[in-house]
Amino acid sequence: MYRNSVIRATRNVSRMRMASPAAVRPALAQAIRLNSTQPPNSTETSAKAPKTPEELARKAALEKQNDMLRDWDPKHIISYEEFLPKTQNPSPDAYIIDVREPDEVIQGMIPSAVNLPLSVLGDALHLPKDKFVEKFGFEKPGRDQEVTFYCRSGMRSSTASDVARRNGYTNILNYKGSWLEWTAKQNEKQNSSS
Repeated sequence: MYRNSVIRATRNVSRMRMASPAAVRPALAQAIRLNSTQPPNSTETSAKAPKTPEELARKAALEKQNDMLRDWDPKHIISYEEFLPKTQNPSPDAYIIDVREPDEVIQGMIPSAVNLPLSVLGDALHLPKDKFVEKFGFEKPGRDQEVTFYCRSGMRSSTASDVARRNGYTNILNYKGSWLEWTAKQNEKQNSSS
C-alpha cells in the first residue's frame, strides 16, 4: 500500500514537471506528507467548513456515528470456548447469525446458526417482523435479545456487530474466530478422538 502511494505521488510530480513551481507545490507537499501523522494545514487543503443546514446536519450525523463506533466495547468479542456452549445448548432468546454470503454457506454452518448475509443485514433489520420471517425464514431478533455474529474470518462479523449496534441492538456478541477457527477446532477434536 505504501509502495503504491509513493508511486502514485511520484507520477503526479513527474507529470507536473512541465507546470509552474507553484502548481507543483501541493503535489510535492502531499508526497512528503504521505506517511505523516500530521494533518494537512489549512493552506494545503481545499476543504471548506459546512455552511448550509444540510451540510451541518450531515456533519452532525457523521459525528454521532463516529461517537457510536468509538463506544464499541471489545469485551463483546467472544472466544471459541465461550461460543461453544451457545451452539451446544441453543436458547430461543439468543441468535447465532452467519453473515457470509449464501455461496459461502454451502461449505457448512455452525450448529444452531441462521444465515443473514452482511450485504442485506442493514435493510433486513429495518423490515417489519412478518416481512423478515417471510424473506429469511426465521424470527427477527428483538433489539434486546442476544445476537452473536460470525463470518469466515472475523472481519464481516465485526462490521455486522457495528451495523446491528447502529440499528439499536444492545446485546451483541462477535465470535471473531468465526468459521475458520470453528472448523480448525472441530477438526482438532476429531483428530484427537480418533
